[in-house]
Amino acid sequence: MFNFWWGLFFVIVNFVLFLACYRLFGIRGLYTWIGLATVLANIQVVKTIEVMGIVMTLGNTIYASIYMTTDSMNERYGTKEARKAVWYGFFCLLTATVLMQMVLHFRPEPSDIAQGPFETIFGLMPRIAAGSICAFLVSQLLDVFLFSKIKRKFAARNQFWIRINGSTIVSQFIDTLIFCSIAFLGVHTFDVWIQIFLTTYVMKFIISVASTPVLYIARTFPKETDAELAPGRS
Repeated sequence: MFNFWWGLFFVIVNFVLFLACYRLFGIRGLYTWIGLATVLANIQVVKTIEVMGIVMTLGNTIYASIYMTTDSMNERYGTKEARKAVWYGFFCLLTATVLMQMVLHFRPEPSDIAQGPFETIFGLMPRIAAGSICAFLVSQLLDVFLFSKIKRKFAARNQFWIRINGSTIVSQFIDTLIFCSIAFLGVHTFDVWIQIFLTTYVMKFIISVASTPVLYIARTFPKETDAELAPGRS
């Protein structure tokens, strides 16, 4: 039960830090968060844990917060800004992947202690790295598109939860399908693949629903004016 309660605390800490980043730094904080989250999620996913008899990987919580970030930007700053944030996160993920793969090819000197852990954490199979990058870009752009479409039909302030969950539930399904297909299809038997796919998606779904009150809090934060957002302005 330790992992369950520690995991619950872990989710709360992620949500609190997301809110703090946005409240303290505004839209720049959202850009910062999406950069951090894309990189950290792909480091955390290396670690597997067991919760109530179910084996799962870490990374789902902070990865779900990326959808929180783009939905907040779409709601308050528009589709163009949200789409720009997706490409920003994609660049951060691609850069981290390329640079760390290059780091692994340096020959360590005899007293080096980092090569082994680096290989464990960053020496992911090409299929996993490719799956992560493809799933991120496709699902995030889809989420931005769906949110803007749903907002046209459910534009009322009290229908914010429909916009959040409607776009995220679909886009996270596509994200999980793409990642699991590229990374694991053919590697595991189909019944094992289905288990990985379902447990991953269910975890993302639960975290996304739990994040709804957090996004309502975020929506109350002061919004920067156009002048404050303009380049070169403070």
